[in-house]
Amino acid sequence: MTTARALNVMVSAGEASGDAHAANALESLRSTRVAFTSFGMGADMLKGAGTELLVDCRDLAVIGIVDVLTNYPRFMHRLGLLRRAMRIRQPDVLLLVDYADFNLKLAESAKKLGIPVLFYISPKVWAWRAGRVKRIGRLVTHMAVLFPFEVELYERAGVPVTYVGNPVVADAVSPYTTAEARVYFDLDPQRPVLALLPGSRSGEIQRNLPAMLATAHIIAREQPDCQFLIPIAPTLDPDLITATVGSAFPGTLKVVTGNSRHAMRAADAALVASGTATLETALIGTPLVVMYIVNRINYAIMKRLIRIPDISLVNIVARKRIVPEYLQEEAQPGPMAAELTLLMHDSERRRTMLAELAQLKAAMGDANASRRVAKLILELSGSAET
Repeated sequence: MTTARALNVMVSAGEASGDAHAANALESLRSTRVAFTSFGMGADMLKGAGTELLVDCRDLAVIGIVDVLTNYPRFMHRLGLLRRAMRIRQPDVLLLVDYADFNLKLAESAKKLGIPVLFYISPKVWAWRAGRVKRIGRLVTHMAVLFPFEVELYERAGVPVTYVGNPVVADAVSPYTTAEARVYFDLDPQRPVLALLPGSRSGEIQRNLPAMLATAHIIAREQPDCQFLIPIAPTLDPDLITATVGSAFPGTLKVVTGNSRHAMRAADAALVASGTATLETALIGTPLVVMYIVNRINYAIMKRLIRIPDISLVNIVARKRIVPEYLQEEAQPGPMAAELTLLMHDSERRRTMLAELAQLKAAMGDANASRRVAKLILELSGSAET
């Protein structure tokens, strides 16, 4: 009697959120009766899901064109490692998660080898560099997109596409009440809490955290009872954060690794770097202010290319501005502290935002994105659930 060969999945995720989403998709795949192995690029979440990591994505966590050029030799070396592994192991399917510029290069190799490519989490072609859709169509077998409006973009270009929903809906949960979450972090449940989420890459920390801390200093002086919480991604070195914070903070401040959703739950309000964390904070139901600072050259380039008025996922999904955004020179501690103070207390501003966040959550759909991605992996690989 011949035993069926296990499905062989290659996966490439380039940052903390992609690592988590890829891991969740593989866990959903594991819940089927199809045996599989997986290898590729990711971090702790994928490793915990049983993936053999050939490249740790924490080595490649950079932002913008300048950072990419500076680290280009390192990128190409890691890309070479993955390409060689693909040729040798001949996976049944390649799962690419976000991280478009790097992952599309990997898709080129898969195309030449005849390996089906599933791209999960579309590049933001609706925001900038729309011409990438044509290249995606040449290289990618199927797109798995997070937002309904993305479907039309790919269908119009003749690219096979499935709306799977947003995995953040499943991820943005905490079993704790606000008071319980504060106890979890050994904070006083009766005192207010502000969370600072500076991003998941070292470059984001270096650029965003100083402005966040300056904002926190203002609030700490004006509200001495306020407590501050900085949850950092597992992909980051905690020493980078503690070195930036220093020892002169005028109040209670804690840096914790992981547990970002619990930190969002513990907070009365949050100051969040633009990215997936903004949507997670919104779905948790915590009022937030969005900020972002990038390299000046990157910003000058992006400003010419971006075609939409807002950059935070919360506002993009809502199709209107429901959370304030402070970008580049606008990311000043004074105005951000004033906005956060309004949101932390029982103001009309807070009540309005809470109502809008509730509407956003209702519109985001169910929590089955990972399950749908697992189904697409099976379909593209020619496997079938039994």
